[in-house]
Amino acid sequence: MLVIPAIDLHGGKCVRLLQGDREKETVYSTNPVEMALRWQSEGAEYLHIVDLDGAFAGRPVNSAVIEKIVAALDIPLQLGGGIRDLETIRNALALGVSRVILGTAAVEQPELVGEVVALYGDKILVGIDARDGIVAVKGWVEASVEKAVDFALKMQTFGVQEIVYTDISRDGTLAGPNFEALKEMAAALEIPVVASGGVSSLEDLRTLKGLEQYGVESVIIGQALYTGCISLQDALRETRQRDRL
Repeated sequence: MLVIPAIDLHGGKCVRLLQGDREKETVYSTNPVEMALRWQSEGAEYLHIVDLDGAFAGRPVNSAVIEKIVAALDIPLQLGGGIRDLETIRNALALGVSRVILGTAAVEQPELVGEVVALYGDKILVGIDARDGIVAVKGWVEASVEKAVDFALKMQTFGVQEIVYTDISRDGTLAGPNFEALKEMAAALEIPVVASGGVSSLEDLRTLKGLEQYGVESVIIGQALYTGCISLQDALRETRQRDRL
């Protein structure tokens, strides 16, 4: 299982929001490049970046910071937040981002997903952020009418090769992932699922490892790393050790 540290950008800073609420923000670093280098030095093989300002604004906002992160790192990164059209996707990939994550755009412009998957293949992921099983959009502030699993199946038919699934009620809470929802989604799909939101302990990682058989192949960790609930080295050791068992 691939462990992916998260960096959420708001106002050029590295922050975490509680359940996506801008009013419940904790700043963990004013130097995101330094934070990215830290995760790389501790063994991260991939990095997850979210442009929170972009998600709320509907357009990229932190591109200058993201470009600096890309230039500083030797490992690949994936980017989400405010990516709503083909030009933005092209620009993100031109910055050196390895994969882009479509969220709101995938819900509101499903035809765009098919178009960009045809162009860029596995460089395109779809992020499904759900509250009570319903997909949320526009920085999680609006609900769609799409059920998360049904939407994931639709994205699979468009050729998407990986889904990032976040249960909003767990994000930033350290309350543990929604294992049942993850299992339901992964079991319904033929493509891999990336678990995001709520991981708080090595025990959570062990439970997620048990879902690998259904297709949960990666996990994004944010709050737990920043608060010290889990060290990245321990998370990597846990997942790699259990791979060898």
